[in-house]
Amino acid sequence: MIVMINCAFGVGKTTISNELLKVIENSILYDPEEVGYLLRNVLTEDIKRLEAETGDFQDLQLWRELTVKVASLIVSKYNVNLIVPMTIRKPEYFNYIFNGFNSTDEHTYHFCLAASKDTIYERLRERGEEEGNWCFQQTDKCLKAYNEYNFGEYIDTENVSINTVVDNIGEKLNLP
Repeated sequence: MIVMINCAFGVGKTTISNELLKVIENSILYDPEEVGYLLRNVLTEDIKRLEAETGDFQDLQLWRELTVKVASLIVSKYNVNLIVPMTIRKPEYFNYIFNGFNSTDEHTYHFCLAASKDTIYERLRERGEEEGNWCFQQTDKCLKAYNEYNFGEYIDTENVSINTVVDNIGEKLNLP
């Protein structure tokens, strides 16, 4: 099984993903940001500027390909369930990755966590993010994309406990 947990920075994907590790047997956390960091460190500035002018490694085609390929290799080599926290807002990137994961494991699920802009900003501040940094800059873009496009199953995190969100996901996954 592959479980994608998607949302804007600060909504709670890391927290929820870590809690899901406790309830999904034989699972590991696979964070595609690590693939992005690898590419950021390996590729030359010329290559990065050519493909990802924005500085967002998600704009690199190789990031999307490697995200899927590494997940596939982990699943086939170690026979584990993956929990994949990520902030992905471009529908074409989402579709590429979701379809790639689904070809690796037909039991691929996607949950998009939701919260208001005020709540997101409050959570970002609580975790020590500086006002106006990358995370804050992405909030409006993410909220707009999640409202305009279908990112699958949406789960409201506003005024609900972490356990309630995890239980909700567990029910949708038919966990024992």
